[in-house]
Amino acid sequence: MSLSSVVLRAKSTHTASVIFVHGLGDSGHGWEPVAQILSRTLPHVKFVLPHAPVQPVSLNGGFRMPSWYDIHSLDKIASNEDEDGMVASMRKLNELVRAEIDAGIPAGRIVLGGFSQGGAMALFAGLQSELQLAGLAVLSGYLPVRERLLARATDASKRVPVFQGHGSADEVVLFQYGEMTAAALKKDGFNVDFHSYRNMGHSTCNEELRDLQAFLEKCLPASSDS
Repeated sequence: MSLSSVVLRAKSTHTASVIFVHGLGDSGHGWEPVAQILSRTLPHVKFVLPHAPVQPVSLNGGFRMPSWYDIHSLDKIASNEDEDGMVASMRKLNELVRAEIDAGIPAGRIVLGGFSQGGAMALFAGLQSELQLAGLAVLSGYLPVRERLLARATDASKRVPVFQGHGSADEVVLFQYGEMTAAALKKDGFNVDFHSYRNMGHSTCNEELRDLQAFLEKCLPASSDS
């Protein structure tokens, strides 16, 4: 079954798209206000905010909630990872990317991003894509199945700029995981722009959104006909 999404249409001629993936227990609606803010200076951009499927999550005692894959622990975030669940969600996200391309938007005019678990999914899908996207945006996220994912990273993905933002006081996805992710990606040849935000927890802030907006404006500049 394909994903349902909140969609914010471009305010002018549609020449670029952002697909942004929410975190555990959230929905696309949770990031709709942020997309509305970003669209003010990106009128040519369509925002697609997909909803995760509802499934049991081991971290929460098997309680069913929106989740892109199962999570067993946040203390040891890189142990016992649900790679099968990630693959299933990646296929659905790839369908969203393909739908934008089929609608006439080139891969090089599409940014894939996400928050927390959604940020991990953006990396999981983006690094394995044969398409050279315009950019990847990872907020309070981490690199899942690190060694295997880096081994499968495509040449195309290594030409894609990566924006990464993380709060120094993140109590869910610890700041050290963000630092480790940036270091691993840079060591493997990725172009990562890592931003830390002092005293920010597992959330976002105005400074981060300004930095994200600048990244999107650089990756997805308005074309002359928009």
